Amino acid sequence: MSEPLTNPWLHRFAMLTALATFLLLAAGGLVTSHGAGMAVPDWPNTYGYNLFLFPVSKWVGGIFYEHTHRLIASGVGVLTTLLALWLYGRNARPVMRWTGLALLMLGIADALAFPGRRADGAVTGIAGLALLGASFVWPRCAPAAGWLRRLGVIAFIAVVLQGVLGGLRVVLFKDPIGIFHATLAQLFFALVCAIALFTGKGWRNLPRSAVAISDRRPVSQTNLRKAGKLRQLAVATTALILFQLILGATMRHQHAGLAIPDFPLAYGKLWPATDPESVAHYNERRVEITAANPITAFQIELQMAHRMAAALILAAVMGCAWSASRNFTWRSPLTRLAMFWLGLIVAQAGLGAATVWSDKAADIATAHVLVGALSLATGAIWCIISFQSPESARRGPVLSGATANARNGGALEVEAAAAQES
Repeated sequence: MSEPLTNPWLHRFAMLTALATFLLLAAGGLVTSHGAGMAVPDWPNTYGYNLFLFPVSKWVGGIFYEHTHRLIASGVGVLTTLLALWLYGRNARPVMRWTGLALLMLGIADALAFPGRRADGAVTGIAGLALLGASFVWPRCAPAAGWLRRLGVIAFIAVVLQGVLGGLRVVLFKDPIGIFHATLAQLFFALVCAIALFTGKGWRNLPRSAVAISDRRPVSQTNLRKAGKLRQLAVATTALILFQLILGATMRHQHAGLAIPDFPLAYGKLWPATDPESVAHYNERRVEITAANPITAFQIELQMAHRMAAALILAAVMGCAWSASRNFTWRSPLTRLAMFWLGLIVAQAGLGAATVWSDKAADIATAHVLVGALSLATGAIWCIISFQSPESARRGPVLSGATANARNGGALEVEAAAAQES
């Protein structure tokens, strides 16, 4: 039998995993901003050392950023693994036991067969021993709902894939892999934030409080249609933010510095010229010392697309915030979340401009990445809350009229009718 999604320690652990992931995004942003992605040329080891045994005295320059990034990534991997196991409850114990035993034997075999890799074998063996020992006492709880367990498995697969992509980026020295690596990091953060939402006790109360339409006007089909359109706008806006983050990752991993050095104009114009002669002139006038490659017409057009997408996102989130304040009560988490979302987008626009004005300063560029991640996660959570299922809504004191609405189309309609009846 699945346990109710109200385990406070599980929720706190999910929040810790989300916070660690956010810290990992910051570390990754600093690696890219400082151009330190290849400061450590081998993987999974660090200059021949086991990752966890690399001497602190050697953490200098770009090595510090890249090695710290790897350590934090390993920590996030461990946290995500434990979170997935916890969601399976006591049913996870056999998997933990056999996996731990396999790792322990592998570590011993590695140390005996390859004396020069005893450190690697010791780390593997210790990890297996810890997992084996833990399987006899943890976890004790019943498994969570099946859909939530599947989300935990998806998170585990995603974090493993993320680590492999990071390693391949180093081993193969391919910038396009870095783009996929950065994009998956953003999606993984949103997923972990969603799991933290689902494991909180407030999730059960959302159908009764989150999506109530404002009591300042009578419920009508017009209001219900407006609420549905708002939901569609929020989904489209969140998808646009993801597209914008992909554009940003593409620009960062081309190692060409600022494709356009001024803002709000572009080379003094609303739309810069991109003919070969003009591009050659732009490169001659560049004063950056961090750019590794000359800029191209494609990179200039990519930067302009990034700016136009930013304007569209700002307008769309403003529309979401305005519509939420009109259609929902100010007590509704949807209204408050929409206002927070708008604040993030405004800050993101300011950080984007500051990135240009500061000649792509590492701390500002990294902050720009982090606020972008928060914007994506906030949009995803807003959409999740607005799509609360009718079955969840029926847990509350929903009247017969609301139940009829639920059969026709969603939690927004259910809560609108319930709020009006009460």
